[in-house]
Amino acid sequence: MSQTPPVIEIRDLHKAYGELEVLKGVDVIAHRGDVVSLIGSSGSGKSTLLRCCNLLEDSQQGEILFKGEAVHWKGEGRARRPGDAKQVLRIRTNLSMVFQQFNLWSHMTILQNVMEAPVTVLGRDRAEVEQSARKYLDKVGIGDKCDVYPAQLSGGQQQRAAIARALCMEPEALLFDEPTSALDPELEQEVIKVIKDLAAEGRTMIVVTHDMHLAEDISDRVIFLHQGKIEEENEPHALFHNPQTERLQGFLKAAMKR
Repeated sequence: MSQTPPVIEIRDLHKAYGELEVLKGVDVIAHRGDVVSLIGSSGSGKSTLLRCCNLLEDSQQGEILFKGEAVHWKGEGRARRPGDAKQVLRIRTNLSMVFQQFNLWSHMTILQNVMEAPVTVLGRDRAEVEQSARKYLDKVGIGDKCDVYPAQLSGGQQQRAAIARALCMEPEALLFDEPTSALDPELEQEVIKVIKDLAAEGRTMIVVTHDMHLAEDISDRVIFLHQGKIEEENEPHALFHNPQTERLQGFLKAAMKR
């Protein structure tokens, strides 16, 4: 049993938009070096869970802990908000998120995109950050694209730049929200290789994905969300090859046909 607290721990999380209850009491733990994949149909709550984890969305009930430190809340229910702005910034900068749609700044070069947050948010030395940024762009295979703009890159290259940007924050964990779903199959493989390499390095990651092969290859645990609840959770081989619930069996049957 690990003596250090998990990097990320979510307990009994509830989230609703108006009358629509999206998360209905979800628990997730990611220890250092864990890769946890979230799978499930559209609308099952996967992306919402990730955004709540990073405090991009407010939840109405439950606890979120980062390295054993609980998020401080003020208010209750629908009025609940994080109560400590400095804590929110600290947690967000340590949980770097990679979005489906890249979210690169179009008016900045790729190198400037990767450098921006460490310099402006963390206040790190610009020369030191540039060295790190070039290292991470090399790492994801686009070190030769430092001086071009996002519009000049393929979707796969843009997503790899977004991953380099996340890495340059030197985060405790990486959160991936459907990182390959906006890409053509050929370009998807470029990004999958980078994610697999990061998993092999022992980085802590939570990955929302529609790619069952990726989830099976990289994960220590896979969580199947259905209608806002965890329907099934297991190590990947058992979950994919011996699903216990009818809902997961049906989901995998449909997902593997794609």
